[in-house]
Amino acid sequence: MKKLGVLFKEASESRIKKNIKDTGSFFIVKYSGLSGPELNQLRLSLRDSKSELFVVKNTIARRVLKDTGKDSLSKLVDGPCGFVFASEPVGTSKVLFTFAKEHADLKLEGGMLDANVIDAAQIGVLAKLPSREVLLGQAVGALKSPITGLVMVLKGNLRKLVYALDAVRAKKPA
Repeated sequence: MKKLGVLFKEASESRIKKNIKDTGSFFIVKYSGLSGPELNQLRLSLRDSKSELFVVKNTIARRVLKDTGKDSLSKLVDGPCGFVFASEPVGTSKVLFTFAKEHADLKLEGGMLDANVIDAAQIGVLAKLPSREVLLGQAVGALKSPITGLVMVLKGNLRKLVYALDAVRAKKPA
């Protein structure tokens, strides 16, 4: 019969592995100095962006990162840290970045974005991206721009023809 601590560690490991496999994107944060209510506030903010903060022991975190082939992130696991699993990485990074601005005790360490390792600076860049709707609008505008230019050029030729005909009409006696 296994001890309760061993069962808890195994459950934590399996939950983290499952979340890494399901979401594919996660961030590692250090929360040393945050109070309990502040952590709850962070969890509520993350819930709105369909994300989850999972606090874990460092030994378990390192073991999971090694087992999942993400050894390069093991150096980020030092001191009180947690995993933020993100189903929507851009929204999650915005929430984390905003919360870290308001609470200096929260430190963004790095993470994985799909299969790419990112650091804290890249999380900041990701957080500053415009929303999906704005990006789609910019893409449509970029696609529409050449067509609009062509229409304006063709319209210019018609306008010149109308001006020329109007000038001829004005010269002729009625």
